Amino acid sequence: MALINTEIKPFSTVAYRNGAFVDVSDADVKGKWAVFFFYPADFTFVCPTELGDLADHYDELQKLGVEVYSVSTDTHFTHKAWHETSETIGKIKYFMLGDASGAITRNFDVMREGAGLADRGTFVIDPQGVIQVMEITCEGVGRNAAELVRKIKAAQYVAAHPGEVCPAKWEEGEKTLAPSFDLVGKI
Repeated sequence: MALINTEIKPFSTVAYRNGAFVDVSDADVKGKWAVFFFYPADFTFVCPTELGDLADHYDELQKLGVEVYSVSTDTHFTHKAWHETSETIGKIKYFMLGDASGAITRNFDVMREGAGLADRGTFVIDPQGVIQVMEITCEGVGRNAAELVRKIKAAQYVAAHPGEVCPAKWEEGEKTLAPSFDLVGKI
């Protein structure tokens, strides 16, 4: 099922963030831009490189009004232990959602049934709770937070400028397109 332009489903869980356990639900997500960043498991190999890369871009995302929620099927207790024992994970300031039941992972259709693990899925959610961007990769392919930031800037631009679209490799400040009958075949 394609999740683009669908509203996120209700959820409630406990997250680890900044030395504390905090409750998080779908109601906390609405009203701002958000990233849900699914990964297979704590204490693994590609996952810490991705989460560390995302942590390096967190301040920039915050300036864009974006909150980040990383999600695996581990518990919030496991997230705390990983945060305290890994230098890379220790720099994370964003929410690390526990999803031991797999409910959130299934809500976003990234559960690897039989394995109990999430696929590498990235979802950009607008302030209305609607999925605007999604990317899913296989387990061995890590994601790039700089490209995620570019996509968020494009999604925010399009949301703020109805009638305009961002072409391939668009960067903030570059020209956009205004689709029209007269533009057909001219690109």
